[in-house]
Amino acid sequence: MTAPEITVATPEDRAQVITSLVAAFSKDAVLRYLFPDEATYPRYAAAFFGHLFDKRVGKGTIWTIEHGASVAIWEPPAAENEWPDDDLAAHLPADVLTRVRGYDEAVHAALPAAPFWYLGVLGTHPDNAGRRWGHAVMKMGLDRAAADGLPAILETSNPDNVEVYRRAGWDVVHAFAEPVPTWIMRQSTR
Repeated sequence: MTAPEITVATPEDRAQVITSLVAAFSKDAVLRYLFPDEATYPRYAAAFFGHLFDKRVGKGTIWTIEHGASVAIWEPPAAENEWPDDDLAAHLPADVLTRVRGYDEAVHAALPAAPFWYLGVLGTHPDNAGRRWGHAVMKMGLDRAAADGLPAILETSNPDNVEVYRRAGWDVVHAFAEPVPTWIMRQSTR
């Protein structure tokens, strides 16, 4: 099997990235906590992922396969907390925005103070599940973290993913229960 081509996302990849992530996270505990209504989930999740994409695409830290079929959105070290944001606020009702900001605050309170690379989103469209594309795009950010001599950090709310990430070299360094059970994981410089 040939390795998939991994590219850095460009603005032209936005629609495909959002489509893939909305589909990939449709059953995710955090996304369903943030956007519980079945009727509005696609619209609100698209606004959320579009916001994350727009904030990072210019940094060259979004890696994709097939221009968005699989996506890793990484945040380089020393990034500032970007909430609240008028752009996202314009697309979400107040109660939804309150949940988004509350979850973001809980995650940020659990993150280390020292510099790190942050894997904010890792998702593959369900049509491409099982190809290990997620591991491939994740590795790009891990390589950047290693080149910088910094650890990589992620959070997951899926207990099954904790084991998947452990097998890929990640360790749980913190967990919290509210507003959604979440594990903070770290992979040290390789």
